[in-house]
Amino acid sequence: MSLDGPIGYFVHHQGRGHAERAAAIANEVCKSRKVTVFCAKPEIFPELDKRIDVVALPSLFEPTGREAPAMAALPMPETVHCAPLGWPTITTACAAITEWFATKRPALFITDVSAELAQLARLCSIPHVAVIQHGERSDAGHISAYESSVGILAPYSEQLEQNDRPAALRAKTHYAAAVGVDCKSSITKEQARAKLALEADREIVVVIAGGGGEGTPTTPLTLGARAEPQSQWITIGKVRSEWHETPPGNLQHMGWVDNPSDWVAAADRVVSSCGNTTVHMVLAAGKPWIVIPEWRYFDEQYCKGEVLDREGLAAVSRQWPSHAAGWEKLWSAARLIDIERQRRAVDPQSAGKAAEWLESLAQDLWQGTESHPSLEVVA
Repeated sequence: MSLDGPIGYFVHHQGRGHAERAAAIANEVCKSRKVTVFCAKPEIFPELDKRIDVVALPSLFEPTGREAPAMAALPMPETVHCAPLGWPTITTACAAITEWFATKRPALFITDVSAELAQLARLCSIPHVAVIQHGERSDAGHISAYESSVGILAPYSEQLEQNDRPAALRAKTHYAAAVGVDCKSSITKEQARAKLALEADREIVVVIAGGGGEGTPTTPLTLGARAEPQSQWITIGKVRSEWHETPPGNLQHMGWVDNPSDWVAAADRVVSSCGNTTVHMVLAAGKPWIVIPEWRYFDEQYCKGEVLDREGLAAVSRQWPSHAAGWEKLWSAARLIDIERQRRAVDPQSAGKAAEWLESLAQDLWQGTESHPSLEVVA
C-alpha cells in the first residue's frame, strides 16, 4: 500500500549541489519513511543516514560505447532533453527504476534533475516531485516534467524566484532556501583566520571556483589583485591559467578545500560564480560579493545572477573585468550590499521543512487508499 510506501530520489551526478541537497532532505525523510537514492556516482554524496538505500545506476547522459550513426543523427523530441536511441545503459537504468516502482510501490519519486525520469514516473503512475532550478526552463521538456509533477521543490528562497515563473508552477512549489548548505556555522572572521593561519589584519578577498565547470580563469584575477597590493587574494577550487598572465605576489591558489565555509567566513570580500551551493554559502555569511555567472545549460547561472542583482544581494557582471577600473566599479557596488538582507535569504531549517512538506504531500495524495489491497506483483 503506497500510503506507507518509500520515497525514491534520483540525483544527477554533475556538480555537487544536487547531491548535497538530496542528502540533507533524505536524511530527514528517512526518520519517518524509507528512502532509496538512485545515482550514477554514489560517492559524490556527503554522509547519508544508514537507513537510506543507495542504488548505483548507469549514467543516463554519458555513452559507454559507440553510438549507431543512424540513430545518433536523429533529433530529440521536444519533450525530452537527453533520450538518445540504442544506449543499453539508459535501458538498464530505467529498468532498475521501474522494477523498483513495481516492487516497492513508492509514495513519491523525486528527480533532481531529469525531465525524462519525471515523465517516466508519471507514465508508471507514480506521483512525482520535480526539483526546479533557475534558468530558461519554459521549453517543452521542462514544462512536461513540471506539469506532470504533483509538487515542485525549489532549493532557494521564494524571494529569489524568477519573475517569469508561471503562477501555476509557483502554486505547487515548496521553497527550501539553502537546503543542503551548512548555514548554521557561527565561526567568526577572526576565528576562521586563526584556524586557517591567515593574517588577522590584512584585507582578504576569497575567490570561489565551483565544481560544475572547467575552472575559474585566473587572468582577470591577476588584474584585480595587482590593483590592490595591500590585499591578499586567495582562490579555492579549480582554476585555469593562461600563458600571458603575470601573477602578482598577493594572489594565492589553494585548490580544492574541504572547508569552503571557513574560507568564506575568513574573507572581507568574495568573488564567485553562482552555483546554488556557493550562492547560499555566501548569503549565509553575509559579505560584499561580486558574482560572475558561468555558462550552464538553460542559462541557469545567468538567470540566477539576474535575480541576485534584482534583489540587491550581489554585484553581478556577465563577464570578467578586463582592467583594474572594471574591478573597482564592481567593488563599489558590492560595498553597498546589505549583508543582513543576504542572511535573510537562507533558512537553516529548510531540510526539515522540506521533509515535512513531502510527508504531508504523500499523506494528502494517498488518503483514502488504506482499505484497498495492494496489487500482487506477477513474476
